[in-house]
Amino acid sequence: MLFCLSKYLVKYYSVFNIFSFLMFRAISCLLTALCLALWIGPRIIALLQNMSFKQIIRQDGPRSHFRKQGTPTMGGIIILISIIISVLMWSSPCNPYIWCALFVMLSYGIVGFFDDYRKVLQKNSQGLIARWKYFWQSIIALVISLTMYTIGKDTPATVLVVLFFKDLMPQLGILYIPLSYLVIVGTSNAVNLTDGLDGLAVMPAVLVAAGMGFLAWSSSNPHLAAYFHIPYLLYAGELVIFCSAIVGAGLGFLWFNTYPAQVFMGDVGSLAIGGALGTIAVLLRQECLLVIMGGIFVIEALSVILQVSSFKLRRRRIFLMAPIHHHYELKGWPEPRIIVRFWIIAFTLVLISLAILRYG
Repeated sequence: MLFCLSKYLVKYYSVFNIFSFLMFRAISCLLTALCLALWIGPRIIALLQNMSFKQIIRQDGPRSHFRKQGTPTMGGIIILISIIISVLMWSSPCNPYIWCALFVMLSYGIVGFFDDYRKVLQKNSQGLIARWKYFWQSIIALVISLTMYTIGKDTPATVLVVLFFKDLMPQLGILYIPLSYLVIVGTSNAVNLTDGLDGLAVMPAVLVAAGMGFLAWSSSNPHLAAYFHIPYLLYAGELVIFCSAIVGAGLGFLWFNTYPAQVFMGDVGSLAIGGALGTIAVLLRQECLLVIMGGIFVIEALSVILQVSSFKLRRRRIFLMAPIHHHYELKGWPEPRIIVRFWIIAFTLVLISLAILRYG
C-alpha cells in the first residue's frame, strides 16, 4: 500500500524514493509487525479470556502442564494480524510470491482456528479429526503448488536445488507439485508439533524466517545469486518483506508467550507459520536447506514418527514421551532449560545453513 503510494508521491517529493529501497521497507515492516503485536497482544489476550478460549491440557501429558490449565489459547491470531497488516503496508501488491505466502498462511490459520475452536468447544485436546485436518491442509497445499508451478514453469523457479550438487539444478517439471506439497504440509505440521512449551516454536520460527529473508534477498540479486550458486528469482525480493514481518510479529508475540506464558499460540498460529515458512522455502527453491535450517522442527517431527513406528512394530517406546521436548520434561529438565537449549540449537542450525550456502 505505502509502496504504491510512494510511486505516486515521488513525482512531487523525492524523499519518497526511499520506499524503493528493499532494506528500508524490510526494517520498517519488521518494526511495524513488532509494534502491532505488542499493541494488540494485551487486547487479544483479554478477548480470549473473556470468550473462555482457554488451553485444554492432555491428561497423559507431563504433570507440570496441569498448572497451565486455563491459559488463553489461539494467540496465534496476534501473529497473523500483525503479519498481514505489515505485509500489505510495506510490500508490492504486484508480486505474486507475496500473495502465495499470504494465501497459505491465512488458509492454514483458518484450519488451525477451527481445530482450536473444536478443542475449546468439546473441552478436550483432540481438536479436528486428523483426516479432516490433513484433507484441508492437502487441498490448500495442492492448490498453491499448482499455482506456483504455473507461475514459474520451465524457469529457475521450478528447478531442484540439491546441497553440494547445485551446479546441476535440473528442472522438476510436474514433480514440482508433489515436492511442494510435502514441504508445505510437512513444515506446517512439524512446527505444530514443536509448539508444546512456552516460546519453544516461535523463536526457532523467527530464526528460520530471518535466514530465509537473507536467502530471499540473495536470490533477488543476480550477483549474489551467482556467488552463492542459487537460482536468480525475479520475484524473490518481496519475500524479504514477508520474512521481516514474521520476525517482528514473532518477537512481539514472544513477549507474551515467554515462560510462564500469558497466552499460547494454538494451532491457528503454528499451522499458519509453518505453512508460510514451507511456502517461502519452496518459492526460494531451498527445500533442502530448510531441512537443516529448520532442524529443530525436523527433529520434533521425526521423534513422533519414530515413537509411533516403534510402538506399532515392537510395542516399545523409544522416548518417554513424544514429541521429544516432552521426553526431556519427563527426565526432570526444567521447562526454561529445554526451551533455551532448543533455541540455541535452532540458532546454530541457521548459522550452519548460511555458512554452507556458498559451498553447499
